[in-house]
Amino acid sequence: MLKNNNKIAILTSGGDAPGMNAAIRSLVLAALHYKFDVIGFNYGFNGLINSDFCTLDEASVRDIIHRGGTILKSARSPQFMTTAGQKQAADNLNHLGVSALVVIGGDGSFNGMLALKGFYQGQLIGIPGTIDNDIDGTDHTIGFATAVNTAIEAIDKIRDTADAFDRVFVVEVMGRHSGFLALNVGIACAAEQVLTFESFQNPGLELQNIANHIKQCKDERGQSSYLIVAAENLWPEGVTKLCSDLQAYANITCTPCVLGYIQRGGDPVAKDRILATKLGVAAIEAVRANKDMIMIGETSGQICEVPIQLAVKHKKQVNAALLNAQNSILDIAELAQLNKI
Repeated sequence: MLKNNNKIAILTSGGDAPGMNAAIRSLVLAALHYKFDVIGFNYGFNGLINSDFCTLDEASVRDIIHRGGTILKSARSPQFMTTAGQKQAADNLNHLGVSALVVIGGDGSFNGMLALKGFYQGQLIGIPGTIDNDIDGTDHTIGFATAVNTAIEAIDKIRDTADAFDRVFVVEVMGRHSGFLALNVGIACAAEQVLTFESFQNPGLELQNIANHIKQCKDERGQSSYLIVAAENLWPEGVTKLCSDLQAYANITCTPCVLGYIQRGGDPVAKDRILATKLGVAAIEAVRANKDMIMIGETSGQICEVPIQLAVKHKKQVNAALLNAQNSILDIAELAQLNKI
């Protein structure tokens, strides 16, 4: 049996996010600085259940800060959702002498930590890694900035084609049930409309509003491109159905485009690399201070510690001023109408 009261374990869980490797690197280097031994569990909580782990040292993380994805892999774990799976995970952690487990992931991963705590007495620390940016208590999550940039690059190219054909494009971005990606991407791409959960009413009314807005823009500008950025899971049956609904309702021809998983991949931008590095070091400091069941985040440029139970409440809202600006001041068709008065 392996015994070591100074052993820390790391895992990445849920959807991958650019910057997870940067967080792993930071955790390992900080832990080694303080003379901890470090292991990494492969494939998320499945690794805990199967005792599938590897030793992490300086050589393991030397050249990973710029890489997308996660060297520890990730996976969903239906088995971990059972009591038997949680007990097995805790038994393996105890058998290996792990005194603290750091989990990099989103709300599903953090809920997994809450479940594990019923059977594991060691420290549990969370680091928010998700492109959705839907974790409470931190301004940004690792991966969000890169996902925004990736979507912007793709949509700028779509705009070129839309301009060439004076075509209406409806682009779906990720975010699950959060509007952070859609709003930020839509603003940065100068989309004529941004459809987010925070301003969505009901499909019938929204369909009328969308159609009216397109027609107003065409009246004001003549033939031109028109871009709608929509959050995934917003429109019933997705943006392909929205396009067919617009065709049936107002004879408006639209081209749907789902960006999908390209938003989760790619090399992390500087902002995500720096955020991941800061949060990783702070997580090890929290372990040294005997903190437990907290998430390490950042608000207003300062490291903060948030109870895991609060981090998963989903009360975080998009920037109200930015949302209001898009829905009023930046509404070009409405502005043109006002200028006529």
